[in-house]
Amino acid sequence: MTIHFPPIQSRQLFARIARVDGTWRSNVLLRWNADGMLTGVEADSVCPNGVDTAAGPVLPGMSNLHSHAFQRAMAGLTEYRATAADSFWSWRDLMYRFATRISPDDLDAIARWLYIEMLKCGYTSVCEFHYVHHAPDGQRYANPAEMASRTVGAATDSGIGITVLPVLYQYGGFGCAPPNPSQQRFIQSPDELLAMVDALRDGFPESVSRRYGVAPHSLRAVSDRSLSTVIDGLHRVAPDAPVHIHIAEQMAEVTACVDAYGQRPVEWLLDHMPVDSRWCLVHATHVSDSEVQSLARSGAVAGLCLTTEANLGDGIFPMEEYLQAGGKFGIGSDSHIAVDWRSELRLLEYGQRLTRHRRNVLTSERESRVADHLFDAAVDGGALASGRPVGQLHVGSLADLIVLHNDHDAIAEHAPDSWLSSVVFGEHGGNPIRDVMVAGRWVIQEGQHANETAARAAYRACLKRLLRS
Repeated sequence: MTIHFPPIQSRQLFARIARVDGTWRSNVLLRWNADGMLTGVEADSVCPNGVDTAAGPVLPGMSNLHSHAFQRAMAGLTEYRATAADSFWSWRDLMYRFATRISPDDLDAIARWLYIEMLKCGYTSVCEFHYVHHAPDGQRYANPAEMASRTVGAATDSGIGITVLPVLYQYGGFGCAPPNPSQQRFIQSPDELLAMVDALRDGFPESVSRRYGVAPHSLRAVSDRSLSTVIDGLHRVAPDAPVHIHIAEQMAEVTACVDAYGQRPVEWLLDHMPVDSRWCLVHATHVSDSEVQSLARSGAVAGLCLTTEANLGDGIFPMEEYLQAGGKFGIGSDSHIAVDWRSELRLLEYGQRLTRHRRNVLTSERESRVADHLFDAAVDGGALASGRPVGQLHVGSLADLIVLHNDHDAIAEHAPDSWLSSVVFGEHGGNPIRDVMVAGRWVIQEGQHANETAARAAYRACLKRLLRS
């Protein structure tokens, strides 16, 4: 069911205060065109007659740069000790078994509700790292892009912007190890993957709100030759399309990569692939000092998913050194054990405090407030990873924005310079986000989505079937 979101008739919005270029500005008039692209961002303005005024402080929308939508339905199902030494790898086995249950209709219901949840917490874009391609036994659907197209439809109907990243997944481990039976749904050849991207473009053409790229799953799941084939094939048709890859999430992966290639994963990738600002290296948790410096120089985005990385016991990324080297980063909710950018930013800073025994670690010479610095940097990095014109409130970017509740305890009685600190680090109860706009359309108003009731009911029915099957 496609929802028709109410437009703002004048294609203008007046904000008594808005965050523009990393600072709070007063009396900001925002104007955009029919495509939702900002054509004017004017501070110290006077509100024109007939123009709506935002109900609270305005922020740019956040991009969620890493999502496996189907995993939202298994949140909470793996929080018990399955083996004597429970780890990422034992969690992965449980996740694979859960993935075999997901039908196209299930994925549609899960993604639709998940994307509404994202919007309600202020994610205005999502990068869907999609690898559940086929039937559980590996048989191809009549439409090879059947599963991926369900995420596109869910994004369109919910109103969130999306970058779909079909995944190349070939092997069960380094050295082209054969996949195990529970991985059959994921397996693609490079040619099949590129054909899927073409089919998605034909069926759901790219627009300001929709983009396609590719995602080699990881160095352990593809060969060096296949990785080159996919990158070259993508470059021929879309040279600026985003490329995302899981990398160096676990120490066992690092050790296996050294055994197979004689180099650590990030080191090998940077030496052998044309890694630049199109790339997002997801997790990159276990990196050496030299890899930190090289990754920062490459211009790629480090895709950090703090709540998932903590849940899986992955480790802690050396964020202080990476930021000092000028590295770019964004945040994602990955397995969706939590769906809230505030939680990701909070945990990002707290991980550094716990390991370094200091407070207020992740600041910069320009910005001494941790939350402000991390928010602005994550908005920029997430936009870059999405490959779409989103991010800060700039002319030429989409009118994607968040409106905070004026009377929320995180905002009320506070001066603007503490708003983000209170929103990120203060647990005041309730959602501080009141309204959300994507491409010039309200998708959340007064905390509600137009299709919220129906989407939740469909998700609950799906969950009931999955958990009792």
